[in-house]
Amino acid sequence: MTWQGKNVLAVVPARGGSKSIPRKNLAKIGGISLVGRAARVALQIPWIDRTILSTDDMEIAQEGRSHGLDVPFMRPDNLAGDFANSKDMWRHAWFAAEQHYGLRFDYSLLLEPTSPLRTPDDLERTIRAMVEGGHDAAATISRTPAHYTPHKTLTISQDGLIGFYLSEGASHSIRQTIPPYFHRNGICYAVTRDALIDRGTLIEKNCAAVVVERTVVNIDEPLDLKVAEWLLAEAEKAA
Repeated sequence: MTWQGKNVLAVVPARGGSKSIPRKNLAKIGGISLVGRAARVALQIPWIDRTILSTDDMEIAQEGRSHGLDVPFMRPDNLAGDFANSKDMWRHAWFAAEQHYGLRFDYSLLLEPTSPLRTPDDLERTIRAMVEGGHDAAATISRTPAHYTPHKTLTISQDGLIGFYLSEGASHSIRQTIPPYFHRNGICYAVTRDALIDRGTLIEKNCAAVVVERTVVNIDEPLDLKVAEWLLAEAEKAA
C-alpha cells in the first residue's frame, strides 16, 4: 500500500554464520524460528510494500520463503562474514530489491531476527517518529540497566586491580544518581533513501529515538533463547 504515498521496503537480515549459537537465525522460540518471527510481524503490516530476506544461506532462504518472505537474491560472500558492515548489507539489499521489483523505495525498515519480541506497533512507531518528525532515521532503543551503565563499568589494571571506567564512577554507587543511558535493541531501524543510499548514514545524524518500555531480549547467547521463550509465554498469558 505505501506509507503516506511513499514506498516502503522491509529487510530481514539473516546470514548463515554464527559463532555464539550455531545456525542462530533458525533457532526457534515458541515453535517458530527467529526468521519466521520477523516475517510474521512484517507481513501483518499493510503499508510495507515489499518484505525481503537478505541471506547467504540456502536453508535460511527456504525458511524465509516458507514464512512468506521474498528472497529475490542471495547475499554475496563479502557481505556475509563476521565483520560485514550492516550499512553495506542494507544498501545492497535496497539496490537489489529496486532492480528486482522495478520499484523505487523511499523508506526502509531493518528487522533483525535476533530481536524476536517485536510487535507491529513497534514498527509503526518507528516509521512515524522518522517521517512525522522530519528525521533521516529512527531506531528503537531500551533503557540500559543501571548496573551496566558507564558509571558502573570497571576496568582491571595490569596488576589485577579494579578501577573505574569513568573517573566519577566511585561517586555513583547509588543507582538513583546514575543518569539515564539507552542501548539499541534491534527491534526496528527505519531510514530514508536519501540518508542511507545517498549519504551512507544510519543513526549518526538526525535519528529519532523510539523508546521501548517493556522488557525485550536480543538473542546473542543460548541463555537469551530461554529468556525470550519465558517472556513470550508471559506475554501470551497476559493477552
